[in-house]
Amino acid sequence: MRPDEVLKLASMPAAGPSYPAGPYRFVDREYMVIEYETDPDIVREQLPEPLEPLDRPRVLYEWIRMPDSSGFGSYTESGLVIPCRLDGEDVNFVTQMYLDDDPPIVAGREIWGFPKKYAHPKLEIVKDTLTGTLAYAGQLVAMGTMGYKHESMAGNGVRTTAALSKTQVNLKIIPGVDGRPEICQLVAYNLTEITVKGSWIGPARLHLVPHVNAPVADFPVRRVIGAHHFIADLTLPYGRVVHDYTA
Repeated sequence: MRPDEVLKLASMPAAGPSYPAGPYRFVDREYMVIEYETDPDIVREQLPEPLEPLDRPRVLYEWIRMPDSSGFGSYTESGLVIPCRLDGEDVNFVTQMYLDDDPPIVAGREIWGFPKKYAHPKLEIVKDTLTGTLAYAGQLVAMGTMGYKHESMAGNGVRTTAALSKTQVNLKIIPGVDGRPEICQLVAYNLTEITVKGSWIGPARLHLVPHVNAPVADFPVRRVIGAHHFIADLTLPYGRVVHDYTA
């Protein structure tokens, strides 16, 4: 294999790459996002500088079902996002993600620095309830419930598109061969080519269970603010470095 052929590989292993080259298109991507208030001291502790917490500490707990993802297949994801600021801009910091499919775990960590771990999330409609669960190592660590399609979100998808278009930020850490961080960056990205197919709000509840290897309960639920259920097609492009800790 010539050097130019090596450089054209999308990922390892060379004999059967873990994922193809992007960008990556998602069709009928379904979200349940429960917004809640939490402890401001914990938010400050979990946000890497130069990210700054908001005056009103909030957390977004997400379940995302992705039945048609180019290069990745069909899978479900669950995790925590912290609204915050970077250089005066409102952004979302992705702090924990759990999913059940190897290619998006590997690609997410290697390209954008998504904090992804293998687990068993599920998003499903059970009778009159949109229900999300997350199991890790055989134990339930999160359960979210939302009234199914109680109220259509006003604005013909404009507000939902704005939420999806918001800048997302990840902490990307990749060690070198000596074990020290060779790459240590804040990576930002913005979803593109967004088409909202449905959007609803409604009442919700969220239950988090302490677990050492899936510590979602480290962000205690003080008060549920609301929930947002929506379906959209979108594209995940490559990201950009907004802060380099090794520079």
